Amino acid sequence: MLKKVNPTSAGVRHRLNAVNEFTVSKPEKSLTEKQKKNAGRNAHGHVTTRHRGGGVKRRYRLIDFRRTKTIDGRVATIEYDPNRSANIALIHYRDGEKRYILAPDTIKVGDIISTGPEVEPKIGNCLPLKRIPVGLPIHNLELTPGKGGQIVRSAGTAAYVQSKEEDLVTVKLPSGEVRLLKSDCFATIGQVSNLDHKNRKLGKAGIRRLMGWRPSVRGIAQHPDSHPHGGGEGRSGIGMPSPKSPWGKRTLGKKTRKGNRYSNKLIVKNRNR
Repeated sequence: MLKKVNPTSAGVRHRLNAVNEFTVSKPEKSLTEKQKKNAGRNAHGHVTTRHRGGGVKRRYRLIDFRRTKTIDGRVATIEYDPNRSANIALIHYRDGEKRYILAPDTIKVGDIISTGPEVEPKIGNCLPLKRIPVGLPIHNLELTPGKGGQIVRSAGTAAYVQSKEEDLVTVKLPSGEVRLLKSDCFATIGQVSNLDHKNRKLGKAGIRRLMGWRPSVRGIAQHPDSHPHGGGEGRSGIGMPSPKSPWGKRTLGKKTRKGNRYSNKLIVKNRNR
C-alpha cells in the first residue's frame, strides 16, 4: 500500500511511501553484524560502482538463503531491512534457534513454515523444484543445488515453474528469461514481499543521499577532458557511433556477458528476445 505524505514542504509534496505493517522496530541483535562501508569499491580499493558514498549507518541482517533447517519454525516478526528492498521475517524454530528469511507476500506472524523434499507446497515453505507444482510463484531460487538462493530475491519478484522433464525443470524468471535448472535446486513458495517498492517516490534528492547514492552528472554537461560526450558550443549531441562511458567504452546496447559460458546452453529463451 502506498501513502501520500502531507505536503508541508516542496520536498515531500510528491513523496509516496510504501507502507508495511512491521511488528517490531529493532532487529534481533544476535542476527546482525557490523557492516563496513566500501563506497562502491572492490577488494583492491578501486571504484567499481560510481556515485556511491555517505548514507545512514546500518547493520547487516544475516539472512538464511540456504534454508537448511528441516524442522518447523514459527514466524515471530515481520521486519524492515535497510540492506534490501524486500521485508524479512524472523523465524523461531522448535529447538530454540532463530533465523531471518526473506518474507513472502501475505505471510503473517504465527504462520508455520518448513523445509524439505516432502513438505507441503504452501507460502513460505522451501522445497526442491521437482516437488513444486507447475504455475506456483516461487522466489529465493538456487542455481546450484545446496548453494543457497541466488536469484529472485528483490521486492515483488516471483518466478514460475513451467514444465518438468527428467532431471531438469523449466523456470520463467522475472526478467522474462526462460531457463533450465536442476530439479534438486530448492526454492521458496510465494512472491517476495513489499510489492509497492517500485511504485514509491522519494520526493527529494536528500533521501537518495541518505541511501548512500551520490549525484550523477550528465556526460554532455562535462568538460571534453572529463567525458567523451563533453564539449561543443551550446547544447550538443552525444556523437557517433554510440554513447560512451567516461573512459571511452561503448555502453548503450553493448553486450558485456561472455558468450562462451557453460550456462548459455541452459537458457531456453533469452530475456532480450
